[in-house]
Amino acid sequence: MTSFSKQLSFRWSDLDPNFHVRHSAYYDFGAQHRIEILESLGLTIKAFQMHHFGPVLFREECIFRKEIKLSDIIFMHTKVSKMKADASRWSIVHEFRNEEDQICATITVDGAWMDTKLRKLANPVPEIAIKALSIFPKSDDFIQL
Repeated sequence: MTSFSKQLSFRWSDLDPNFHVRHSAYYDFGAQHRIEILESLGLTIKAFQMHHFGPVLFREECIFRKEIKLSDIIFMHTKVSKMKADASRWSIVHEFRNEEDQICATITVDGAWMDTKLRKLANPVPEIAIKALSIFPKSDDFIQL
């Protein structure tokens, strides 16, 4: 697998007054896709609760290149672009591509794992997270931190 991919379905409420997808909808699609991916890798909400940890973001940035309209067919491709060997820190990239495979937008998030009991960064990272991120598709320019 080269990336986690899904076709997006836009709703009327995803539009802004200019009739293209509003900026904050991109972030919502990225967040939803990350949770779906983590769940598929065994990092379910139940697993987070049982092991007392969860993902935390330090930075979330979107670069907009081409507008997306309600009827556009868009695929989101998600990969890990950076990660420490112990999976304690990571960066994930979401590419929004149209039918011509042109990039319409790119979201980059930098994150880590938080211990939900201590409310601090998880140290060490639970093995279940290390295993999940080790099989997460990597970007072509992946960097081991």
